Amino acid sequence: MSLRVILATFVASLQITWVTGNPQVPCLFIFGDSLSDSGNNNNLVTAAKCNFPPYGVDFPGGATGRFTNGRTTIDLIGDRLGLPAYIKAFPSVKDAEIIRGVNYASGSSGILNETGLQVGQRICMNEQIDRHRSIVNKIKAKLGQAGGQAHLNQCLYSVYAGSNDWMFNYYLRPSVMASHMLPNSYSDELIKQLTGQIDKLMEMGARKVIIFGLSPLGCLPILNLIKTCSPVVNAVLKAFNGKLKLLVDKYNKRPGVKFIYINTMDIISANNLKNIAAAGMKNTNSPCCGVAPECVPFSVPCQDRNKRAYWDQEHPTEAANKILAGRAFNAQLKTDTYPMDISALARLPLTKKASKHIPSAGKRSAKKSKRVAPKRTKGAVHRKAHKH
Repeated sequence: MSLRVILATFVASLQITWVTGNPQVPCLFIFGDSLSDSGNNNNLVTAAKCNFPPYGVDFPGGATGRFTNGRTTIDLIGDRLGLPAYIKAFPSVKDAEIIRGVNYASGSSGILNETGLQVGQRICMNEQIDRHRSIVNKIKAKLGQAGGQAHLNQCLYSVYAGSNDWMFNYYLRPSVMASHMLPNSYSDELIKQLTGQIDKLMEMGARKVIIFGLSPLGCLPILNLIKTCSPVVNAVLKAFNGKLKLLVDKYNKRPGVKFIYINTMDIISANNLKNIAAAGMKNTNSPCCGVAPECVPFSVPCQDRNKRAYWDQEHPTEAANKILAGRAFNAQLKTDTYPMDISALARLPLTKKASKHIPSAGKRSAKKSKRVAPKRTKGAVHRKAHKH
């Protein structure tokens, strides 16, 4: 047996372990925009939808509404967490499935209600929070107030928002830029709004929260006409990311709570995506499909998508998502995540002592906090067959 076959068999066994072993967390709730959307925009009147080929060409379920060729970053993190199926979008999730989590992310949406209005309907962060409230009520109806609260305390919450607030609100709407003038004042407004939204999540039981920093959006092909990243745009976003990191520090002062920050900007690299290129993706500025912001429906995509950073003009390929997901889950450098990576956050227990200091947290007994691994679903079968 050749070394290549042995290595392939070993890697395959690891992949199967991710989806057949007990999940590292009982549930995952997802908030954000098109970088995490799994189909929330499919039935909206909007230009920001992608439930048609060639989107999903490499995804087990085909074109589901994900803005990429395969899996999103949070899908890939779900793989590593050992979740039995990909977290479904709010409109399609069944009541029997909500206990494992829900995806609320909506393409073109932002932290601000107005963000994305140019392209049509979207589900802003405030509305995503409202949808989560309805799910929380259903979970507590199933498990009881204390049991439901204990369950929600153990879930992971992913917040990957803000990209559209900058690129398609501040920079593309002169009235917004004029009203806020300097980027710093606009940044403060975004942090203020996001803080209010996170506070509501915590009131509903969120205790383990992942905050993704913004990526180097100055490198997007739609803006990168000379094939060189914009240092001005990336510098503004890096300053905003610094405030996100301070927000993590603020919340981590509360007992029984753990927030982490994912340093997306530096994992990918604002220096013409050098970390992406170093991982084997030599084409870092030409999208795989079309010259429009999104792929032309039913068009034929490129064949070398595993070597490209961008799928369309605005969204990364699955290959690029793998790099971010991998380093977010298991940090390669100390600067990748703060103060710990996702794998450590998933393992982190919430102590009874800490939970007593958290407002609205129900008392947990050993029986009430005991978790049972979710039953296998068809999604888990797809995961086995799909190459990582």
